[in-house]
Amino acid sequence: MADTTTRIDETHELIASDKVEGTAVYSPANEKLGTISHFMVDKQTGHVAYAVMSFGGFLGMGNSYHPLPWRALHYDVNRQGYVVDLTPDQLKGAPSYTSETMPNWSDQLYGHQIEKYYEGPLGH
Repeated sequence: MADTTTRIDETHELIASDKVEGTAVYSPANEKLGTISHFMVDKQTGHVAYAVMSFGGFLGMGNSYHPLPWRALHYDVNRQGYVVDLTPDQLKGAPSYTSETMPNWSDQLYGHQIEKYYEGPLGH
């Protein structure tokens, strides 16, 4: 017997992770900065801590990854993507890594560096 249940992967307040991954991220000036690669979820609270944005590269080669505090992203229905209040130059100076230089997410200093960086540009 075939499963006739309709998959609901988005509501007014919730969205499935696979629909977020690949979503474009824009600057306020409508410059495409990158796309959401994945996100990091706090195991204890279940809250998304960071959206990791893929930036640059070509066909997945040479990408850098920028962990953005989830609270810094705002979904824009007209753009069908997220907006972060950063310029490309500010993003270039932000904490990032490549597939060859993965961060140690267990190191609290790394998380502190991310939060500290975004306190300035985002005023949070």
